[in-house]
Amino acid sequence: MSNLFDSSSASNVAEFSVSEISGALKRVVEDRFGHVRVRGEISGYRGPHSSGHAYFSLKDDKARLEAVIWRGSMSKLKFRPEEGMEVIATGKLTTFPGSSKYQIVIEQMEPAGAGALMALLEERKKRLNAEGLFDPARKQLLPFMPRVIGVITSPTGAVIRDIIHRINDRFPLHVLVWPVRVQGETSGAEVAAAIEGFNALPQAGNLPRPDLLIVARGGGSLEDLWGFNDEIVVRAAAASDIPLISAVGHETDWTLLDLAADMRAPTPTGAAEMAVPVKADLMATTASYAARLSASLSRYLDQRRQQQRALERALPSVDQLLALPRRRFDEAATRLERALFVNAQKKRVQLDGRARQLSPRLLSRRISDHDRIIANLADRMPRLLLASLRTKKTALNHSAIRLNPEIIINKLSFVHKSMTDFDRRRDQAITLIFERQQRRSQELERLMRTLSHTSVLERGYAIVLGDNGKPIKEAAGLSGGDTVTLRFNDGDIGATINGENQEATHKLKKVTSLTNSRRKKNDAQQGTLF
Repeated sequence: MSNLFDSSSASNVAEFSVSEISGALKRVVEDRFGHVRVRGEISGYRGPHSSGHAYFSLKDDKARLEAVIWRGSMSKLKFRPEEGMEVIATGKLTTFPGSSKYQIVIEQMEPAGAGALMALLEERKKRLNAEGLFDPARKQLLPFMPRVIGVITSPTGAVIRDIIHRINDRFPLHVLVWPVRVQGETSGAEVAAAIEGFNALPQAGNLPRPDLLIVARGGGSLEDLWGFNDEIVVRAAAASDIPLISAVGHETDWTLLDLAADMRAPTPTGAAEMAVPVKADLMATTASYAARLSASLSRYLDQRRQQQRALERALPSVDQLLALPRRRFDEAATRLERALFVNAQKKRVQLDGRARQLSPRLLSRRISDHDRIIANLADRMPRLLLASLRTKKTALNHSAIRLNPEIIINKLSFVHKSMTDFDRRRDQAITLIFERQQRRSQELERLMRTLSHTSVLERGYAIVLGDNGKPIKEAAGLSGGDTVTLRFNDGDIGATINGENQEATHKLKKVTSLTNSRRKKNDAQQGTLF
């Protein structure tokens, strides 16, 4: 034990505390690089912090340098920094003892051109867009209620836990996870293989084929997300038959996969919210619709009953209906007797006037007047005949002009055109009638399928048939040992009623008969709608 505390084993090297070493390094770096100009590409830029400071990195193809711009210097910049922009920064180097890092505190910054990665990304984006891989017409609609969701992400990160937790909160369903690397050189190939693998699953295989795919990853720099800008990933997403949601990075991050996917989500949690609806909301909406339907039906029946009662009160009695016709008949009988007497007087006066007109002297005078008229007409007859002949000749000439072949041809052409137009309109009308009747027939067919009992059987119900093949509506009509037929959606099956429930059946018969008698009594008191 004495050897452990032997002073001869102690070293002569001076001892420093961690704070002393960190302070010495800080002074050396700041004294040696007090004012430098650095050229590099902005990476990991997320905009100013809530404090007004901005934290990011400057990089080239071999190294990376952490950078910070304080709020005072940030407000003096003449341009807005952007991800991937190549800049020339002026400032001083310093260290951060809390994490043993060095960084540049930027005082001035000016753009130096687009970065190499951003230039490559823009060139690839233009080329793939020219091929139509980003065309909105290629995008598919997301299913409203998917049964299986395939998630392509890292199985060890927090992203998959957030997605599964969000889906279980909204609408629990089957989730398949295809594990891939979401960062590194092989991430693009693994993501593309996962998309193609999900699409290659058969519809009726042992492993269910997803109805929706989610490609997810947390936030990161442009280099971290570069695998999702790979051309093979974009082509796999564009060729996917399964609708795909891209949830790579946060709201400010974007990749080429976002442009090729059918839907882009701002975050992985947002992708889960897009994928499934809220089950509680759907159940509440369905219950609300059912309650509204029941209330509407009750209100409609009450309204119809009130209308019927109002119509019954508005109908007049038989005496009221016949009162006006009876009065009109009595008044007509009174007027008829008086009218007959007045008419007889008028006829007698007219007959006396005609008798006075038939005297011999008046008749001789009228005969003389007619003789003069006949003699005058005989004198005018030749002139009238000549005038009539001239009129007929003129009319004949006009008729000959109207019978000109050219005029007749023009009229026939007009008639033919009118008939052609009539035929066309007739064909259009017949076609329209046929289409209308066809649509009506299709609507009636859909209504018939909706109201048919087969649609009820398809939902899992069954019909109980007696020996005569008619449905049995009440359990009171059965007793132990009776044979019945159960009709399901895929066929019929025979069954026998168990005799152990015979006592319950008798009780049910009594309850049913009592209920029917009360129902008949209420119906007799309330009346009917018809």
